[in-house]
Amino acid sequence: MDYKSAGVDIEAGYKAVELMKKYVDETQRSECIGDLGGFSGAFSLKNFMKMKKPTLVSGTDGVGTKLKLAFEMDKHDTVGIDCVAMCVNDIACAGGEPLFFLDYIACGKNEPEKIASIVKGVAEGCKLSGAALIGGETAEMPGFYPENEYDLAGFAVGIVDEDAMPDKKNIGAGDALVGIASSGVHSNGFSLVRKIFKITHENLSRYREALGSSLGETLLKPTKIYVKTLEKVRDADIKIKGCSHITGGGFFENIPRMLPKGIAARIEKASYPVPPIFELIKSDGGVDENMMYNTFNMGIGMVLCVDKKDADALVETVRAAGEEAYIIGQTEESSEGGVRLC
Repeated sequence: MDYKSAGVDIEAGYKAVELMKKYVDETQRSECIGDLGGFSGAFSLKNFMKMKKPTLVSGTDGVGTKLKLAFEMDKHDTVGIDCVAMCVNDIACAGGEPLFFLDYIACGKNEPEKIASIVKGVAEGCKLSGAALIGGETAEMPGFYPENEYDLAGFAVGIVDEDAMPDKKNIGAGDALVGIASSGVHSNGFSLVRKIFKITHENLSRYREALGSSLGETLLKPTKIYVKTLEKVRDADIKIKGCSHITGGGFFENIPRMLPKGIAARIEKASYPVPPIFELIKSDGGVDENMMYNTFNMGIGMVLCVDKKDADALVETVRAAGEEAYIIGQTEESSEGGVRLC
């Protein structure tokens, strides 16, 4: 009896590391210390010591049950982007620059080519956000996960000068709310999606005229990474009073997290186009409209709160950075707070 006969192939692990190394190397920054394969990842903060109040910010998250679609479609090279996005977008909300990222893959069977494909996506997400992939772990867990399944999660650390962080105390009634478009469903609400649609290769591969693509292609679109766009906003000297990453809980849970007590958000539903995938989910699943906005991003991946006079400049800056943006509402006084859809 040995480890391999118990279901853990150490040699496959070595091969996976060799296959992923080229993707990891493409993400490295000048601050990275050491090589892939050490017991820890090291990152120098020397280049940031000129900040008045250097502050570390962090985020951790996973891809969730969206992975079930990747298994069915046997497509694994984009879910890593989702994993990075879910972490670094939260860091960007705090005004931070993502510095480095670590991933964790747990699988039923280590298939080196599949693991390398997953890490390829992680590396792509790191490049899109400017973060270095400085470490990770692949855990082969036979008997815990089915052989063809895995879980993927990650952890990111960023840095920001404390004085540059958005402060909800600066938000008052009459401030503008600007939404930056999402790429689709992103990585939240898939437990509901999987209840509505039959998650088979045949159904996911079928072309849907309303979507202009197959259902699988639309649902597997990776989560937008907004780091570089928000950097452009800060470079334009536009003061961001609040920032909300629209993830699980949709509008109703996430927007209030950036607002002070006594202030609510009024969202104009007709102020931007809702992508067809959400209309399909709503109609095929018979989902109530409020539940849609309480589950999904509804086409808006990030909401920024700025002074009303800065709203047009913010939209122009975001569009110049290659993303779409809309003025989707404003803040208002409310003893109950929350979000009001109009």
